Order: sequence, then C-alpha cells, then structure tokens
Amino acid sequence: MKLVEKYLDKEGEGHIVLIPEEPEDMWHAYNLISEGDSVRSTTIRKVQTESSTGSSSSNRVRTTLTISVENIDFDTQACMLRLKGRNIEENQYVKMGAYHTLDLELNRKFSLRKQYWDSISLERIDTACDPTKIADVAAVIMQEGLAHVCLITPSMTLIRAKIDVSIPRKRKGFVQQHEKGLTKFYDNVMQAILRHVNFDIVKCILIASPGFVRDQFYEYMFQTAVKTDNKVLLENKSKFMLVHASSGFKHSLKEVLQDPSVMAKISDTKAAGEVKILETFYSMLQCEPARAFYGKKHVEKANEAQAIETLLISDNLFRCQDVNLRKEYVKLVESVRENGGDVKIFSSLHISGEQLEQLTGVAAILRFPMPELEDDDESEED
Repeated sequence: MKLVEKYLDKEGEGHIVLIPEEPEDMWHAYNLISEGDSVRSTTIRKVQTESSTGSSSSNRVRTTLTISVENIDFDTQACMLRLKGRNIEENQYVKMGAYHTLDLELNRKFSLRKQYWDSISLERIDTACDPTKIADVAAVIMQEGLAHVCLITPSMTLIRAKIDVSIPRKRKGFVQQHEKGLTKFYDNVMQAILRHVNFDIVKCILIASPGFVRDQFYEYMFQTAVKTDNKVLLENKSKFMLVHASSGFKHSLKEVLQDPSVMAKISDTKAAGEVKILETFYSMLQCEPARAFYGKKHVEKANEAQAIETLLISDNLFRCQDVNLRKEYVKLVESVRENGGDVKIFSSLHISGEQLEQLTGVAAILRFPMPELEDDDESEED
C-alpha cells in the first residue's frame, strides 16, 4: 500500500490518501473502512443526455465521487472491494444524496476520511504501508562473492541488500588472499542480515547457494556469533534453513521457494504463529482454567487486574457496526499494551481466526490464576 497523503487534527479526525498496490492491500482497506466513513475515488457513472431534438442517449463518464459508506462488500476471491453509499459532495453527474457504488481497484487512488482515527486503524496503515512489518520470511541467495538479502511478504519480495565482493581465485601463492576475501564477504553478508532482518517478526531465514557456500557461510556466521556472544543470532539459530540454489542471483529465489521442504516450512508463517498461540490457549483452558478466559466481560475484568499476558482478538471485532462497541475493543487493546501485555490480532480469513470467532472473538492468557472469575460464572448461573 502506498501512502500519498495523511492529515489528522488533534482530535484524531482527518483523511488519508492511499493507493492499493497488491491484492493483500484490499484486505487492509476492508479492515480500515467502516460504515459512516467517507470515501473519495474516481468511478464510472452512466449519464443520460438529451439532445436539442429531444432524443436521449446514455454515456458512461468517469467522475470523482465522495460517498458516505453504508455498505461494504469484499470479494476475497477477486480481491475487490465494493462500497455503497450516498453522494455527499457536489458533482455535475450525480445529485447530492443519490446512491452510488464505488469499486476500489488496484493502483487506483482513494481518500478515506474518518471522524476519529483510532490506534488500531493507524497501526494497520503502518503495517500496510511498511512491507517489512509483514515480511515474516527472509532469504539470502548467495554464491562466492555475490549475495542478495531479501524479505518475503505474502505477495512480494523485497531486495534489502546486495553484497558484491571481489574474491581472488584460490591458486598457488594466493590462498591467503582468497581466505581473506571470503572472510570479508561472509562478514558483509552477516552484517546485512543483522541490519535488515527483524528477528521479532521473521520466522524463517533461508540461506541458498550452489555447492557448499551456504554451509561455509553458516559455519562462519555461528562461529563468529559464539566468539562475539551475539545473542540475536544464537537465540534465533533454529530459524535458519540451508537449501540449494543454482546461483547467487535474485532470480534463483523462485526455485528456492518452490522447493517442497521450503514450502512446508514457510507456509503461512504468520498464521502458523496464530495457530500456535491458540493451541497454547486451549491447553491452558484444560490444564490451568484459572489462567485462560474468553468473552468480553471476563477478559475486561482480567485486564482491570493487569493480569493479561497475551490477548487474542479477532480483526472482525474492529469491523462491528456499533461504533461504541468498536471503541471498547480498541480501548481494551491499548490498555493491555500499556500494562505490558502482548496483543495478537487474528485474521478472520484464516482457520485460527475462525476458531477464535467461536470463542466470542476475544480471549486471554493470564499472568497469574484468577479463580474468582470462574466463581463469577457459577454465581451468575445460581
């Protein structure tokens, strides 16, 4: 998603102009636009014109409309967003108050105005406009003297660094220079990984090369990490995966990602993390029920006691039509974060999101047991 313009006043009212560039940007737009917001974009409108002789004809004209959104329809297969609402700005082709449907399309600019931009919406803008925040797979494609460090999002690949080092050939009398060149090259690649890979987000780092270059680099990197006590690399050692590539050029990434073992490892890694935390919640519900609760009322009471370690919440709750209810969920997320808790926002398009929906869409793993919340349930039943 490309951010073109952003204007918000002190009260949080304002507009943001965006251009969706990838299919997943439509999913972000669907989560951003709520009923009551106003959206401005270009559209095609059929216009009836009457000639001087009295005969009428209809033409399709392109015009810019601003509508107050009343209905939102998202086609997940076609990645198309259809907004229906009344025209709220003067237009030569469309009367004020007349209904119109805006189709948001890829690479077509639109402006979104809200009465209040809450922290969840602004966070989604940041995530959508900064691809590195959703890139949970990294790859280093290398051969002797050449390497590309890439970040992979669900829809695109970003080249973050290119390392090109001239290494003297390994021949008689030049062995030392060759070793020095290799060490310099490996060190540059290692520094690029540390600089560009966010280990808090990235779940898997692929190292691919022809021959034994990847193995030699991997060995160098972790020997250096031990010597320098680099905790970031040592703690994330299990995330690295060595695979074959035909060259160190970026086009080799395609064959790497098609490797069945790689596909199994990186398949929907963000969603895989969601599945894992949901499994933790379910096992906690069975083994330590006083530390796992779901439902808005119980979760809010746990939050009042600053007991929430991890909040699990569905993005569906931020699309509810009741503005006050949405504000309550936003306030809950902000409060949990202020109290040092972790917040996991689940996508309702994924299986784990659907499972969370069956548990009211909001659940929490607590830092300490709160059996009194269970007692509340029993007293209500009595």
